[in-house]
Amino acid sequence: MAGILLQIFLEFFSKGAEHGHVHLNKKKQTFPWMLFVSLSIHAILEGFPLHSHETLVYGIVIHKLPVAIILSTFFLESNIKKSKIAIFLVLFSLMTPFGTFLNNNITSLHEYETQISALVIGVLLHIATTILFESSENHKFNLNKIIVIILGIVVAFFID
Repeated sequence: MAGILLQIFLEFFSKGAEHGHVHLNKKKQTFPWMLFVSLSIHAILEGFPLHSHETLVYGIVIHKLPVAIILSTFFLESNIKKSKIAIFLVLFSLMTPFGTFLNNNITSLHEYETQISALVIGVLLHIATTILFESSENHKFNLNKIIVIILGIVVAFFID
């Protein structure tokens, strides 16, 4: 639950960029620092569980690729200098590996590995459900989507 709440808080600053929305003023020339900080916190947290769960890398890459494309497109259409855009994208791309680095090298974090992983799962769960529910036209209730989600939960329960 804390991960879901954290992601809602981060989205207040990022305007939903983690799941494909960028609602910023394209005419601004100032760098969107709150977007950068919010996305960085999100990306660092995603890197924490990767050292012990290598299969998560695929999910993170699949998650990051559209975000990077959307951010790149938005920034290239804005009045922000290309050099700032490049720096932003390079730093953003390093944040998830930085989270893995922190978890690998700060041994006191190992004591909280379960809690950090639960936080990250909450963040990713919030994003996944947001994408699912916001993909409907006008964000309307979709019974078929709910049924598929419930089936997914049931299948996951029996697989474990």
